Amino acid sequence: MVQTEQVRAELLAHAPDGVDAGKTVWVGLQLKHQPQWHTYWKNPGDSGLPTTLQWTLPTGVTAGDIAWPTPQRIAIGSLANFGYEDTVLLPVPLTIGKDFKAPANGMLEVSLAANWLVCRQECIPQEGNFVLKLPAQGSTATHGADFEASRSASPQTFAGTSQAKLNGETLTVSVSGLPANWNGKALQAFPETANVVEPVSAPQATDTMAATGAQKPATQDWANGVWTGRFALSAQRESAPASLPVVLALGAQSLRSVATISGTWPALPTAGAPGTVVVGTAATGTAAGPLAASPTGASGGSNISGSWGMALLAALLGGLILNLMPCVLPVLAIKVLSFAGNGRHSRASHRAQGVAYTLGVVLSFMALGALMLVLRASGEQLGWGFQLQSPAVLAVLATLFTLLGLNLAGVFEVGSVLPQRVACMQARHPVVDAFLSGVLAVAIASPCTAPFMGASLGYAISLPGYQALGIFAALGLGLALPFLVAAWVPAVGKWLPRPGAWMDTVRRFMAFPMLATVIWLVWVLGHLSGVDGAGALLALLLTLSLLVWSLNLRGRSRTVFATLSVATLVGLTGAIGPLVLKMEDTGASTLGAERSTPTTGTPSGSSWQAWAPGKVEAELAAGHPVFVDFTAAWCITCQYNKKTTLRNAEVLADIRAHQVTLLRADWTRRDPAITVALEALGRSGVPVYVLHQAGKPPVVFSEILDTQALRSALATL
Repeated sequence: MVQTEQVRAELLAHAPDGVDAGKTVWVGLQLKHQPQWHTYWKNPGDSGLPTTLQWTLPTGVTAGDIAWPTPQRIAIGSLANFGYEDTVLLPVPLTIGKDFKAPANGMLEVSLAANWLVCRQECIPQEGNFVLKLPAQGSTATHGADFEASRSASPQTFAGTSQAKLNGETLTVSVSGLPANWNGKALQAFPETANVVEPVSAPQATDTMAATGAQKPATQDWANGVWTGRFALSAQRESAPASLPVVLALGAQSLRSVATISGTWPALPTAGAPGTVVVGTAATGTAAGPLAASPTGASGGSNISGSWGMALLAALLGGLILNLMPCVLPVLAIKVLSFAGNGRHSRASHRAQGVAYTLGVVLSFMALGALMLVLRASGEQLGWGFQLQSPAVLAVLATLFTLLGLNLAGVFEVGSVLPQRVACMQARHPVVDAFLSGVLAVAIASPCTAPFMGASLGYAISLPGYQALGIFAALGLGLALPFLVAAWVPAVGKWLPRPGAWMDTVRRFMAFPMLATVIWLVWVLGHLSGVDGAGALLALLLTLSLLVWSLNLRGRSRTVFATLSVATLVGLTGAIGPLVLKMEDTGASTLGAERSTPTTGTPSGSSWQAWAPGKVEAELAAGHPVFVDFTAAWCITCQYNKKTTLRNAEVLADIRAHQVTLLRADWTRRDPAITVALEALGRSGVPVYVLHQAGKPPVVFSEILDTQALRSALATL
């Protein structure tokens, strides 16, 4: 038994004939609610979550589905929810197979892990673990009356005929053969499948509406003994089913009918994910064509249609915009310097370098995409940027950027550290150098997400392998396109200043963005490995810098300092290196410790709460709109939006005025639950920003969060 302030939950059993092969044993979760509290039916209605039961049973015993009792309609404001108050028993049949063998102790052990959402004005997700031992010989019939009451409260199988017909955005259900005493009376209608039709409001007519001539409710009527109900299609519809089960109830009587649906379903929404509205950047409302279509007619910078060709175009544009992201600018600037200083090379050499750089970018994008798809196929819950959820990858990147920064600052030259043959490779093989620069650009670009990228990547993971890789290739081509054009169009080179002393100054200046990147990578590592891991990496990078500096010396000084540096680096690597790779077990990152955890169901104003599965539904069921920020410490675009739009005083005032609950889903560490939530929105990476409102499809914003777009959406609440 589990006892909370809102619910008393207990696992019950009914086996009057004992436990034996070929028999059926009934078990069930009984929920006794405190006054004014309720839990939910299989279709919770406008908000809420159904109770879920997960069984652990011996070999030879299988659990059936919940035999849901007929729910009651629970109104919360304008919302129509379906659920239970007072006491309810959710019975489940256990089938004892022929291969069942009674344990040596003569007891059948049944284990249950249950989850339920209990609501009043506020909602609280709760759970309980239960264990019940039933004697294999003898009967268990103590709770027979409870199971009989639940059976009586469950809908009976309907022997009449049911049909449903689609007419635009309305589904009309006609049922004939209902009990004669139901004729002309207003019935309660409970569609079993969620998110197909809108929950129907409570009947407004009296039981004698046909006889007295009272005004009939708009949703149902009677004609010649046939009941007809009209249901508006759900704005969150995700499927086009061939049939719709509906429970019809009058007083204590209820029947379950399954209506076969005829007609043509309207097209499902294609904006990012089924049932989502995509809102673009400040240019919202100016786009046209397939890329701008959305269920509400609003255009979206991130919205793509189901066409692979349009997805390729969106990916190409996203890759092109990625060049303007701060994580890519350092490498782009270095390539511009390289291009300006290559006046001694022929036009053919320039073009070859442009092609090589493009190949490096495209193949690296495809390799990352292929790795992500392979890992996902093996069961891993991954998305774009997954490599930055690994401390080892962050440490390698920090090392690489430290070396690049030291090189640009003039602390060392490649020729003084590496063998002469290797050092001369860059000069002898500029094409190879260009290819490796392309690989480096992708490594740096992976933490950034540009407009159009999110929808493209989310669409890619649902495609066959070759089509998905095509989208990754298009992203790479977009990223490489500016340098490719500069290499192949001579006029572009004329825009650059002539080579001179300025190039050495700019080169040394570029060391600072590289070292700033190291600071950021160490900060991200601190969210994964803790302050000890970040401190250990800084100590190792400092020792590595000492080693590189010593290798640039001459004579005996080089030998002495290099030997000391190598010994120190090896010693520190063995002593504190494991701290860098160790994932700190402290739960999710706080991303600046801005979270607060107010009581569930209480509007949080402008304070953030940690996202968790079911939290959005719980807040919506309590009548609060919800804004979710899917973010990560390694996502530079996320941090930009966080420091700008999400801290805008006018935005925060609107959030407080509309009592919006703020949830932050931190994907810095790998989190399968967040990955699943992103997939449901048609995304595979961060940032993603979503505004939820009960009874309406979620609104998904552009990756570059626009203040005006967010305020406009909040104004509709």
